[in-house]
Amino acid sequence: MVIEKKHLNKSDHKEEYIFSIMIPSWNNLTYLQLCINSIRKNSYYPHQLIVHINEGSDGTLEWIQSQPDISYSYSPVNIGVCYALNSCRTLAVTDYLLYINDDMYVCPNWDKPLLDEIKKIGHKYFFLSATAIEIKAQSSCSIQKNFGTSIDQFQEETLIKEFATIPFHDWQGATWPPNVVHKDIWDLVGGYSVEFSPGMYSDPDFSMKLWQVGIRLFKGLEKSRVYHFGSISVKRVKRNKGYYTFIAKWGMTSGTLSKYYLRRGDKFDGPLSEQQIPKHIHLKNYFKRFWNAVLQNG
Repeated sequence: MVIEKKHLNKSDHKEEYIFSIMIPSWNNLTYLQLCINSIRKNSYYPHQLIVHINEGSDGTLEWIQSQPDISYSYSPVNIGVCYALNSCRTLAVTDYLLYINDDMYVCPNWDKPLLDEIKKIGHKYFFLSATAIEIKAQSSCSIQKNFGTSIDQFQEETLIKEFATIPFHDWQGATWPPNVVHKDIWDLVGGYSVEFSPGMYSDPDFSMKLWQVGIRLFKGLEKSRVYHFGSISVKRVKRNKGYYTFIAKWGMTSGTLSKYYLRRGDKFDGPLSEQQIPKHIHLKNYFKRFWNAVLQNG
């Protein structure tokens, strides 16, 4: 249950804010501080900061309460990323909602390519992601480069010197945070689906909901870069069975969505189009649905 919220005061409501940056956090204060401080010093534009504090027993609640530029919501127990993001949405004051993990460090001017791309697109039917630099790339959408496995080992100065020189490309299949979507599109699809709480597979589910309402521009921007320490909170949480929840909801695996709909990780070559799904993939998804039904009724 969300029991406390702090809205942005009218006197603090800056019309020049570009993104409402939504950060769910669960007892991860040192990484959250690093994330927020990087946004403050490395952003090209001013942004609204919104944090949802799950539990906050490590001092997160007290620290956030001491920060006058941060809107927040708070729950005394961990309600997961889906409820947390939906709570953050109620505090947003801009047109663009940007979701970022609390274990990410944004590189200098990370936000400028995102806004430049939004202006170039000229409409609200898009989903954009920044590109993560990770110790071990978790997908083909990430750059693999080790600048420190923890805050104690973080090579901030080296990262700042080198991050822009690592070759990469714009890519298809924007899904993972940091990602940005227009508030009207977020509201149209109903935000993050709480049946995936505490959060596993909620990201591909959100992308599938966007696909269903006609979004075909899922673009990852190589010039917008963040350093990702690597799912610090996910390693502690009791995982939901999101893989099977996704199958039951959409009749396919999240892998089918990633490969045949979003073409995730392919070099960007324009808006996506409907793809012909091979017969063996249809058959695979049929058996996955059947097996899921057996498990549910077993």
